[in-house]
Amino acid sequence: MQVTEQRNFVKYTFLKVDPAWRRRSAEERGADKREFIAACREFGGDHYLRAYSLVGTRGDCDLMVRAIARTLEPIHELHVLLNQSGLMRFAEVAHSYLAMTKESAYSDEPDKPLEPRPGADSKYFIVYPMWKRRDWYRLPAEERMRVMREHIEVARRFPGIETNTAYSFGLDDQEFVVAFDADDPAEFLDLVQELRATESSTYTESETPIFTCISVSLERALDALDGERVGAPA
Repeated sequence: MQVTEQRNFVKYTFLKVDPAWRRRSAEERGADKREFIAACREFGGDHYLRAYSLVGTRGDCDLMVRAIARTLEPIHELHVLLNQSGLMRFAEVAHSYLAMTKESAYSDEPDKPLEPRPGADSKYFIVYPMWKRRDWYRLPAEERMRVMREHIEVARRFPGIETNTAYSFGLDDQEFVVAFDADDPAEFLDLVQELRATESSTYTESETPIFTCISVSLERALDALDGERVGAPA
């Protein structure tokens, strides 16, 4: 079947920095950060890239890079360049998720953009991989639509939360990567708690790990790694 809609690849890369990196000199750490920034800016000139800090919200990762492109090649090249930076000699990829945008079969908003709108980011970005139970896919399409209507109606009671669902079938281990823009974590907590009582939740196989990310500039996300600002070369 030919795909006619425009889709985008979405890559979520979560990094954990070795504490040994913070024992390097300030000059060395500054140079490492600048190399990392240069790689991101080269990609970001033609594609969407955002960085998020997880310092204080997760113990297994410190930084997340979200990269979006029409094809896989730019995402591949981005990570080739990142791996050449000094910072990546002291970091490991703690979690990695690849997905693709597409129109939802359950949405009544077919014109909703399939890519993020620059400047529309909220204070927090919450993301997790998701799997549905196999018996969900054996339900008739009409039954799945009925179940999802309740899910959608609950979500609409929380207008401060914007959902961004991407699909990973055959591209990565998970089936979906579900992400939410939120300014109030309490509102998101209440949304998830209410969704637990819906029928659609009974068909969820797994939706962990969950990452609560703080939306910041790339420079601020890197500064949070050691508490020092990225400066110009000495």
